[in-house]
Amino acid sequence: MKQTNVRQFFQQFPTDEACLEHLFNVRFGQGHECPKCKRDAKWYRLQSEQAYSCQWCGHHIHPMVGSIFEKSRTPLQLWFYAIFLFTTSRHGVSGKELQRQLGVTYKTAWRMAKLIREHMAEVDGEAPLGGEGKVVEVDETFVGGKAKGMDWRKSKTVVMGMMERNGDVMLKVVPDQTRGSLMPPIRQNITDGTEIHTDELRTYNKAIDVSRYTHKTVNHSKDEYVGPNGETTNSIENFFGHLKRSLKGTHNNVSPKYLEAYVKEFEYRFNRRTTPEVMLGELLSRFPELDA
Repeated sequence: MKQTNVRQFFQQFPTDEACLEHLFNVRFGQGHECPKCKRDAKWYRLQSEQAYSCQWCGHHIHPMVGSIFEKSRTPLQLWFYAIFLFTTSRHGVSGKELQRQLGVTYKTAWRMAKLIREHMAEVDGEAPLGGEGKVVEVDETFVGGKAKGMDWRKSKTVVMGMMERNGDVMLKVVPDQTRGSLMPPIRQNITDGTEIHTDELRTYNKAIDVSRYTHKTVNHSKDEYVGPNGETTNSIENFFGHLKRSLKGTHNNVSPKYLEAYVKEFEYRFNRRTTPEVMLGELLSRFPELDA
């Protein structure tokens, strides 16, 4: 299947009403049990508000409640189109680009982008990586800031990456490269029995519990990029390269406060690299379950 194009998007969601109906159908649908009278009901669209009413008792269901669209005065179709832009871009979407495309204020565009990134992270989830017979590459990189002098690292933020070979990636913004920062993400997100590949950073020798994992190292300082037993961190390093080029090219600068949301956006997109066509439907259908 191919990704939805612009023409197909507007054919599917031509109006705000079509978008609201979509939300109702994916979250509730006709025949949904009314949380008030406990009867399977036919739901009627109310014209006075963005809600549906139970045929039996008149109880109202608001499809936007509990979603990123709740309490927003921005037309629902613009929200859907913003999500469409996020799913069709390889390098992300800046607030200024959303402002231009949607015709909203920069403040509104920035807030929309922030909520969409958080939604992408929530949908992606935190499924554990690895397992018996599987390899996970672990590495970290420095993002943002300006490289000046001997203490250039102090101006940058550390992003830790864990990538299952031929599988998913998981990213974490961590305070530094110490054992206390690197050990918890490994323990919490990599399944016991996994073979972990890292570079020669000595912290990993302390952070990786060899009673739970097999640890293999590739020595970059000796120009070694694939070890004699196939150990390598090339995949996660290639991903980091794309991440940093995209952040610099699209956003110019990202503050440490919001960096995790940005890297989670790229994590979500990478994890669907073989099925990009599912992203739009997934993001427009997976919301918290509500009774009303």
